[in-house]
Amino acid sequence: MKSGKNAVIIETARALRRKSTRSESILWQKLRNRKLYGAKFIRQHAIKFIINGLKRFFVADFYCSEYKLVIEIDGEIHDRQKDYDEMRTYIMNILGIKVIRFKNEEVEYNCETVMMKIARELC
Repeated sequence: MKSGKNAVIIETARALRRKSTRSESILWQKLRNRKLYGAKFIRQHAIKFIINGLKRFFVADFYCSEYKLVIEIDGEIHDRQKDYDEMRTYIMNILGIKVIRFKNEEVEYNCETVMMKIARELC
């Protein structure tokens, strides 16, 4: 078993994978196994960074390292944490990572449009 910060990161990502939302599961089925333009996406991937000399991390819903692209699926809680989400996006942008966000409802009821928007980022 890994110790320290990496163990916390790994367990956090695993717990989030186990608690995937319906929207995350739907999108994962469309992205997994390089189904979209051969791009490899990772589910619940830790994005590590240092701020004020402290090592920190975010767990992104989906990440493609080849395109430096994060896809976030936002549920109701995100309506109450807009500032936090904006800060996460800002930090990831500084790291050279593009972030695109979709609401749960978009994924569940208009998944083909969501997939087209993601595909545009890969072209």
